[in-house]
Amino acid sequence: MAQIQVNDLTFSYDVSADDVLKDVNFSIDSDWKLGLIGRNGKGKTTLLNLFMGKYDYRGSIRTSVRFDYFPYKVSDADLKQDASELFEKWKPGIELWQALIQMNELKMDPECLYRPFGTLSFGERSRVMLAVLFAAENEFLLIDEPTNHLDSRARDIVKEYLASKKGFILVSHDRDLLDGVCDHVLVLNRASVEVQAGNFTTWWENKEKKDAFSQSENEKHLKEIGKLKTAAERSSRWAEKSEGTKIGFDPLKEHDRGNGTRAFIGAKTKKMQARVKAYETRIDREIEEKEGLLRDIEKVADLKIEPLRFHKEVLINANNLSLKYEDAENPLFSGLRFQVKRGERIVLSGENGCGKSSILKAVLRKAKYDTNGADENLVISGDLEVASGMTVSYVNQDTSFLSGTLRKYCETKGLNESLFLAVLRQLDFGREQFVKNMEDFSEGQKKKVLIAASLITPAHLYIWDEPMNFIDVFSRMQTEKLILEYEPTMLLVEHDVRFREKVATNVIILPFFTE
Repeated sequence: MAQIQVNDLTFSYDVSADDVLKDVNFSIDSDWKLGLIGRNGKGKTTLLNLFMGKYDYRGSIRTSVRFDYFPYKVSDADLKQDASELFEKWKPGIELWQALIQMNELKMDPECLYRPFGTLSFGERSRVMLAVLFAAENEFLLIDEPTNHLDSRARDIVKEYLASKKGFILVSHDRDLLDGVCDHVLVLNRASVEVQAGNFTTWWENKEKKDAFSQSENEKHLKEIGKLKTAAERSSRWAEKSEGTKIGFDPLKEHDRGNGTRAFIGAKTKKMQARVKAYETRIDREIEEKEGLLRDIEKVADLKIEPLRFHKEVLINANNLSLKYEDAENPLFSGLRFQVKRGERIVLSGENGCGKSSILKAVLRKAKYDTNGADENLVISGDLEVASGMTVSYVNQDTSFLSGTLRKYCETKGLNESLFLAVLRQLDFGREQFVKNMEDFSEGQKKKVLIAASLITPAHLYIWDEPMNFIDVFSRMQTEKLILEYEPTMLLVEHDVRFREKVATNVIILPFFTE
């Protein structure tokens, strides 16, 4: 076991004047299974890249262990090579047998190694990379979002595999994965960094208790400050009034007073002024104790949505549905039956490649929603009835098309810019992000752009394709609360178990087509 010590770590990108990380200090053990938690844009991936020595920084990172990073970079040329041919590039010096041991634990067929890497599914690619990552010893591994785009089965395999390992940092927003894998968490709070034993749920329960205590203490201090200010103002008025009577008096009206009373009045005034000073000192102390109480509280704003109510109860009716791509030998599936009724939230589940996103594209085509030709090779057989005249709001799982400024995006999409930016602020977008091009956003921030655009679009039906990929835990819970409160009609593809359990009124599980 070795220590990894981070002292006064500060870093900012050249294109930004703002520090991504500032004066960060923590110490961790190299045999921990560490979950890294934080909002989108808080610097989680940046921290991993600093461990890898990718950027220059101020401060220090001290350790005797080597680091390695997931996912490995894959070029267009790499996609044409067999997976086994990429081993030496990713982790020089490992032997094939070392990776095969890990692949067996990851429940993979070794045959995958002898296929072009580009022909593997997302789940297969991720598991091959993890097998290579864990093939060597005496390394501390940096694992960045390993389950994005993975189906439920692949996620379960990865969760079981990582739970059997140690010596890594895991960046993930999947609460189920963090709970099943981690024994410690490293949290990038709003204004501090903390290390705590336990998993996500343990940390979250402690945080809720801590936040409740901080809120209570804050309210107590505010009340005390208010009382002290009132007392100070009253004593100050008395002191000023008393001081004003020291000089000049009418002997006829104030016959009991003489020049000798002046010293008495002065002493009385001095005593009152000392009391005012004592009040001010206590106020300063109360304010000092109050400062910092709320700095790490996650102020999750309540989002709003304006779903439209359609006049028909059944919005989508599929009967004996079959989908197939023109160049494919077999259909993705056949004989599928399902309905989407007004107010329902139907989640499509199943292994990668079974046709979940294709169903969304088929529905979008029937609803006459412009997908820019994404569904042009899709052949629909059987009955798929989609109510005519519906307004549909769509969140694509792909964010690669986002470019340019947020203002230009609003103009192109016909969005109310002020409302759009307000929703992004509620999703924890910093104002400094508003002047950047979307190409410079993190993947989580890009996904929030799509979700914000969908939320401000009044619609009868919301179709979201893997909306929670790259979205931070707090925004996931924020979105769950929104959906449960406003009950929009939705058709979703989502692999986050906790999210699905919270929002779905029904789950449709799609098997692969077999003959």
